[in-house]
Amino acid sequence: MRPTLCLAQEPEADKLLSEDSFALLLGMMLDQQYPLEHAFRGPRKIAERMSGFDIHRIAEADPAAFEELAATPPAIHRYGRSMARRAQDLARYVIEHYGGEAANIWTQGDPDGKEVLRRLKDLPGYGDQKARIMLALLGKQLGVAPKGWQQAAGAYSEPNSRRSAADIVDGETLLEVRAFKKQQKAAAKAEATKG
Repeated sequence: MRPTLCLAQEPEADKLLSEDSFALLLGMMLDQQYPLEHAFRGPRKIAERMSGFDIHRIAEADPAAFEELAATPPAIHRYGRSMARRAQDLARYVIEHYGGEAANIWTQGDPDGKEVLRRLKDLPGYGDQKARIMLALLGKQLGVAPKGWQQAAGAYSEPNSRRSAADIVDGETLLEVRAFKKQQKAAAKAEATKG
């Protein structure tokens, strides 16, 4: 049995993330320009509005209707409509490339960490940083540890760090990650004003 994640800070939403790999991929995609725990609640909101969470139904939904579903308050994201389009793109990509099974991204063909990172970076809505965080989350919390995953995930794989979603296991660690991110932004801003 997989461990229960604590990213959404809401039992039902975290249960979905823990049980459905596509829900987790989608929550991670939504984690941008939006409070982390709210992003990870997005899949649960979709599940409630679609009477269940199903990658095929998300992919095949009428785009306008799905945008409306995603943007209706409480929306899945600050940019509900554009994130709805990205969610459908992500669902279609996983169906086309991984037979609709998100876990195949990290299991199909027994890939090493570098290959899993490459596969994650190829996903719609994922960049280098998001892919590294997802890889670190898989390794740190879900026991998905392909050879070389720590090197591929970089600093996000550091034990006991508080850098990202990969390090959130309860309400306290969420606050610590938030504080770390705030500190990083302040440091970057200070550096930018120097130059």
